[in-house]
Amino acid sequence: MNHSLKVFTVTALASALAACGGGGSGDGDSTGTASFDLTDAAVDSVQAVNITVVGVELQPADGERISFDVENPDLENINLLDLQNGSVEALLSDQELPAGEYEWIRLKLGDQSTFTVIDDNGGTNDLFVPSGDQRGLQTSGFVVPAGGTVNFTIDFDVRKSLVNPPGLNSYLLKPVLRLVDNAEVGTIKGTIGQTLLSTCEDANSYAGGVYIYEGSDVTPDDLGSENEPLVVAPVDTESGDYDYTAAFLPAGDYTVAYTCDMDERQDEDGNMIDEDLDFTPGVNAEVIEGEETTVDLTAAD
Repeated sequence: MNHSLKVFTVTALASALAACGGGGSGDGDSTGTASFDLTDAAVDSVQAVNITVVGVELQPADGERISFDVENPDLENINLLDLQNGSVEALLSDQELPAGEYEWIRLKLGDQSTFTVIDDNGGTNDLFVPSGDQRGLQTSGFVVPAGGTVNFTIDFDVRKSLVNPPGLNSYLLKPVLRLVDNAEVGTIKGTIGQTLLSTCEDANSYAGGVYIYEGSDVTPDDLGSENEPLVVAPVDTESGDYDYTAAFLPAGDYTVAYTCDMDERQDEDGNMIDEDLDFTPGVNAEVIEGEETTVDLTAAD
């Protein structure tokens, strides 16, 4: 599939949607301009997660719901794994909207019978989104400034969202989404040293993951635990550089840790589990708006 992707730092995209509804909220008749992009917090347990986005809906805090139809063909049967490491696809670009507070933006999905997951063995599996036909994929609220411009990114965390029920040749997608203001985020990136890679059974095929936690001096733990990471960035094995990228992180303090253990998340009965993974000691890092913070992990202690 030939997707038109852009990296977080490049300039605005051409408009991808046409309005089909109206209404809104705000200060009288004042308006602002907003853009929304879609990205994916990286996942390494499957080869592809294919869905279709057919539209978006926005709910003003005080006003009628606003709907848009998608005209961007790249959002038809899109592999969410193509939207990693800071790459995005446009949902709504430079759209004039009523200024004010909004309760949410919702992604409207297409025909779920076409949704698939390609597993690590190359097998094709059905993918279902519970309540996806009615509710779609919904985020938290946001504000469109009067007379201003704002750019948002919806981070679809497929790693946290994808569930493989035991005994079924299918997957469920229980969406975990983050809505961030692009003016308030930065990136953590770096490389993994050979000393750490030597702890992996086969670093050429699986080189572990970098866990990013909100706050300094956090004790690292796995997904599903009380100390669950904000995001997990897989280590890239294809380039040979064994690097990682965690994009669209709100500015602030973080703890960065690495493990080569596989975070299974579920037991054989499909229950979420708290695993005892072998992490490196956490490294504190600060994310600054619009900047990249480099954290190279080279040794186990």
